[in-house]
Amino acid sequence: MTDTPAPGTFITFEGVEGAGKTTQIARLADWLERQGRKVVVSRDPGGTAIGTKIRGILLDPENANLCDRSELMLYAADRAQHVVEKIQPALAEGAVVLCDRYVHSTLAYQGYGRGLPQADIRWLNDYATRGLMPDLVLLLDLDPVIGLFRATASGEPDRLEREALSFHARVRAGFLVLAAAEPERFVIVPGDEPADRVTAIIQEQVAKRCGIVP
Repeated sequence: MTDTPAPGTFITFEGVEGAGKTTQIARLADWLERQGRKVVVSRDPGGTAIGTKIRGILLDPENANLCDRSELMLYAADRAQHVVEKIQPALAEGAVVLCDRYVHSTLAYQGYGRGLPQADIRWLNDYATRGLMPDLVLLLDLDPVIGLFRATASGEPDRLEREALSFHARVRAGFLVLAAAEPERFVIVPGDEPADRVTAIIQEQVAKRCGIVP
């Protein structure tokens, strides 16, 4: 008789542009693998072949005239494919899934940033994800002035990075509101701390909240 794998753990990373998510996801994945855990790393948008095409549309500066509702629905379309094709199968196999952005990014960017109704965003995302929510959200909180400087230091800014600072300030404020509303799900990590300190905080919280260390 084959043992059924235990359900996996779904951890998402959120934050403004340049908050350091990519670096910290890689470090956490390495740490978890050294604990003997199966790890799947993904991103939203762009976690599947179809999602990569959608990501290209969303971030291309040439698409500056993309309307807010089209933007919202493209994110939802990416997420629907992502959940079915990659996230749910990985969780069913008992993996720890680390995802760079998820539902809360849409609530922050398209809700607080763009001003679209939160209720509409929540309904659409619930439909797209079939109600799948992360077990833990690691919010790397950072002043968007610092974040945008980091994000654009090595290349041309993408469509979202070109938005006004006031937009990114609303996004950051939105993330903090979301975190305050779900303290059982969120951990706020100071993104302006040295990278090694951020890594240590994340590992401690993952161990504590998810019982991830054997």
